[in-house]
Amino acid sequence: MNLLKILEKLSDDKFYSKEATRLDALTGVTHFGTKAAIAAIPLGLGSLLSTKANAGTNKVLGNTVLDTGALTDALQLALTLEYLEDEYYRMGLSAGGLIPSADRTVFMQIAKHETAHVAFLKAALTSLGETPVAKPTFDFTAGNNFTPFSDYNQFLILAQAFEDTGVRAYKGQAGNVMGNRQILQAALQIHSVEARHASQVRRIRSNKGWIELDNGGNMPAATNAVYAGEENVNQAGFNTANAFGAAAGSAAYDEILSGSDAAAIAGLFIV
Repeated sequence: MNLLKILEKLSDDKFYSKEATRLDALTGVTHFGTKAAIAAIPLGLGSLLSTKANAGTNKVLGNTVLDTGALTDALQLALTLEYLEDEYYRMGLSAGGLIPSADRTVFMQIAKHETAHVAFLKAALTSLGETPVAKPTFDFTAGNNFTPFSDYNQFLILAQAFEDTGVRAYKGQAGNVMGNRQILQAALQIHSVEARHASQVRRIRSNKGWIELDNGGNMPAATNAVYAGEENVNQAGFNTANAFGAAAGSAAYDEILSGSDAAAIAGLFIV
C-alpha cells in the first residue's frame, strides 16, 4: 500500500469530476472501485492522508531491504482507523440511554482497548521519527445517512462495519510492517483483539462471529465495501468450496483489505 500514490491521484482535478453521495461511495468501492469512493470525499481523504510525505527511504537488515515509507504509511493508516473507533465508542458511551446496560460493559472495555491502540501507534510513529497524523474531525452520520447515536441498531451496524474493516485492514498491512519485529508483533496482537471485538459485536447483533462469503450478516447494502472479496474460496491453489462448500470454505479464511480501500471507507466518516 502506498498512500503517496493516492495523494497523487487526489491532486488530479479530473479525479473530482465524478459526483456521488457518501452513501453511494461506500457501496461504490465494491461496484466501481476505490476511485469512485475517493472522488466523493476529497476533503475527508485529504485529512486522512495529510501525513508527512515519505521519500520511500530504505534500510538494510541483513539481506533484506526495508521500505520505511511503507512502514510508516501503514502505521499512519492504522492510527487513523483507531482514532475513528476510539472516538466512535467515546461518543456512543456518552450518548445517554443509547447503549443498554446489558451491553454497556462490553463497549466500555472495547473503548479502553481502542484508546490503548491509539497510544501505542502514536508512540511507535514517534519512535520512528515520524509525527503521528492528527486526529481528524469525524462525521459518523456520513453526511446525514446514519443516526448512530440516537438509534442503537444503527450504532451496532456501524460498530460492526468499523471492526470488520479494521480486522481486514491490519491483515492487509502485514507485509509493510514485517521488517520491524517489535511493531509486527504488536500489530498482530492488536489485530487479534480487533477480531475479538468484531466477533463480539457481530454476536450482539445475532450474527455469526465469522464472515461467510461477502455477506456481513444482516447489514445494509451501504456496507458492501467492507465485505467485498470475502467470497474468495481459493487459497494457495486449494479450492475450499470443494471440501466444505462455498460458505464454510470462505469463512475458514479471512481476506485482506487494501490500504486504499480501507482509507476510502474510513474517509466517508471524516469531515
